Amino acid sequence: MTTLIKNGTIITPSETFRGSLLIDNGKIASVIRGEYDGASPTECVDAEGRLVFPGFIDAHTHFDLHVAGTVTCDDFQSGTKAAISGGTTTIIDFGTQYKGETLTQGLKNWLKKAEAGVSCDYGIHMSITDWNADISRECQAMIDEGITTFKLYMTYDTKISDKAIYQVLKRLHEVGGITGVHCENDGLIAALQEEYANAGGDVSCHYKTRPAAAEAEAIGRLLHLAEVAGCPVIDVHLTCEEGLNEIRAARRRGQTVYAETCPQYLTMTRELYDLPGFEGARYVISPPLRERSDNEALWHALAEGEIQTVATDHCAFTLTQKELGREDFRRIPGGMPGVETRGLVIYSEGVREGRITLEKMCEVLCENPAKLYGLYPRKGALSEGSDADIVILDPNGSTAITAGTHVSRCDYAPLEGRTLKGRIEAVYLRGELAVFSGRVIREGRGQFLRRGKYQNV
Repeated sequence: MTTLIKNGTIITPSETFRGSLLIDNGKIASVIRGEYDGASPTECVDAEGRLVFPGFIDAHTHFDLHVAGTVTCDDFQSGTKAAISGGTTTIIDFGTQYKGETLTQGLKNWLKKAEAGVSCDYGIHMSITDWNADISRECQAMIDEGITTFKLYMTYDTKISDKAIYQVLKRLHEVGGITGVHCENDGLIAALQEEYANAGGDVSCHYKTRPAAAEAEAIGRLLHLAEVAGCPVIDVHLTCEEGLNEIRAARRRGQTVYAETCPQYLTMTRELYDLPGFEGARYVISPPLRERSDNEALWHALAEGEIQTVATDHCAFTLTQKELGREDFRRIPGGMPGVETRGLVIYSEGVREGRITLEKMCEVLCENPAKLYGLYPRKGALSEGSDADIVILDPNGSTAITAGTHVSRCDYAPLEGRTLKGRIEAVYLRGELAVFSGRVIREGRGQFLRRGKYQNV
């Protein structure tokens, strides 16, 4: 069966043009500029007046994660269904090797979770929380299994020491892997939390105990470790200009540093923690929301190519789960939903507000994550031979954000009540129509992706 998507505005990181895509056997068979005059396809879709993107890639999700005394409300089944409904055709979730486990055990645990069913393609990063000689030897086995990217924490119970971070960086560089790092100063946070908890702190203390300085210090420390190790590194969920300046300093030293931010750090501010009652708990994430000036600094950095990817850090909890921290702000499960709305948030608040171009949107949601996480050109591109993962976006439509219509199991929407410009009209996964007119019509078609080594972006 062949499908022709004709007359659309095709978006790539380098240019935008009117054309058509011919799909055959799940792949893009040809990219046609202007009018199509070839053989009649089995099916023809007119995309006149629509924007045609590669499928979006979200390289930072947490599905079915046991954390903070509970489990995220979205598992792989609901999370990937929510993802594809918003145009994300590939996710990469963070598997975790818990203390005492091997990396192989951690990977098996996460692949088992995905057996519940996935509606978009998926890969796994492996979070390293225990480091020794045996785990070091296992890194090559992970690469051989297509697990080519990793995660380290500088805070939480999953943190490892600076000594271990340095050793991990060196070992991953040897085997061709790369790691993202959650950068916050754990000791400073613990000290501040103790101060505010003893003074009877409320939800607003979440922001006060995780200041931008705690993030920036950890970013700087990581980058100096990477400097000595002589390897590139990824700073995930960058929230603030202070942290961005640490990355800029490392780049001036000649280091290769990649940066990721998230829609929440581009559109929301710390004032949400001051909402009355316990309302602010729904916005408790780590690192926390920052100032409006940080929002604008990150948008500018995105436009200038200083930030390479936009992911979500989708880590969703219900309002009932957030209540676990009502008596102690330190126990509020940290995380929010976002995988369902990311594409439209970046289009509406970025492109339509003149902050970034369509080409930049394609770069940070599609091509860059595909390259950085070992999927390009199979994913992240509208080119001959690539998987026919395609998003058709109606720029003249609009989308009202409300938890009542969301696919995610989360019972609140961080952007509740906001109307975004643009509408996801159709989503194709490997040539099959999976989403039409805002509704998921094909579920459970996702496949595990064995990924190659990262490419520079």
